[in-house]
Amino acid sequence: VFGGGGARRRDGGLRGSDLRYNLTINLEDAYTGKTVRLRIPTSITCETCTGSGAKKGTSPKTCDACQGSGQVRVQQGFFSISRTCGVCGGTGKIIPEKCPDCRGSGRVQKEKTLSVSIPRGVEDGTRIRLAGEGEAGHNGGPAGDLYIFVSLKGHPIFRREGRDLFVDMPIDFVDAALGATVDVPIIDGGRAKISIPEGTQPGQQFRLKSKGMPGLNGVVNGDLFVNVSVEVPTNLTKGQRELLEQFGDQTKGKQTPQKESFMDRVSKFWSGD
Repeated sequence: VFGGGGARRRDGGLRGSDLRYNLTINLEDAYTGKTVRLRIPTSITCETCTGSGAKKGTSPKTCDACQGSGQVRVQQGFFSISRTCGVCGGTGKIIPEKCPDCRGSGRVQKEKTLSVSIPRGVEDGTRIRLAGEGEAGHNGGPAGDLYIFVSLKGHPIFRREGRDLFVDMPIDFVDAALGATVDVPIIDGGRAKISIPEGTQPGQQFRLKSKGMPGLNGVVNGDLFVNVSVEVPTNLTKGQRELLEQFGDQTKGKQTPQKESFMDRVSKFWSGD
C-alpha cells in the first residue's frame, strides 16, 4: 500500500488506498520499450454485494446516531466538537445483515493481473500512474491508483547518463600506436565501427551520434561515447621483452612529448626554478 486513500464522499464512501509496485527492468528493455504482465495483490469490490457490504437482498440503513452524516457533535464546555460517529465508524450507514463473502467491508482480497506498457526511453526512477487500479473503495467509494516505480539494472557494458550511453573500451597498445578500425557494441545488439587514429592516447573519447537511448515522447536519441583505455601486455616472452627494449631505446625522448614535458616540469621543480 502506497497511501493516498481515505477521502470520504458525501454518500459515505471512502476512496481506496493507492498501491505501489516496484518494477526492475534491464537497459535493453528500456531502449525498446516493453509490455509487462504484473500480478498485484489487492482489494477489489465484492461481486456478491457489489460493494455495499450488505447481504444479498438487503441494503445498508442510515445510521440513527449521526443521521447519515458520519459525524456527531459533542459539547465540551463552551465548545462544540465534531467527532467520527462511533456507531457507524464514520460511514453514515449501518449494515444489519452483512455479506457473508466480504463480512460487510464491501471488498475482498484478490490477486489482479495487469498488462502495463513501459515506454521506450524510460529512465531509472520513473513513476507510472494507473488511475483506478489501486485498492477498491469502502462502501462504494472510488478505487485508489496504482503507481509503478521503474528501476534499471546495471549493465555489464554500458553506463547511462540521461539519453547518453558510455562504454569503456580497452585496446592494445599496438592499435593505439599504429591506428586501427575496431567494432563497438551498441545498445540495440548490433555493432558500429570506429577508426582509432595513429597515436591514440589513453582516455581519448569517441562519439557515435544518435547511438544512445531514445527520449520519452519521441525525443531524439542520445549519443554513445566510447572511452578508450590502452592495455599494456603482461606475461611477455623473452623475445617480446627484447623487442620492446629495442623499441624503447629507439623512441626515448622522441615520440613521448607528454612524458618529456612532464619530466621537464618535474626537473625544474626539483631544482627550485
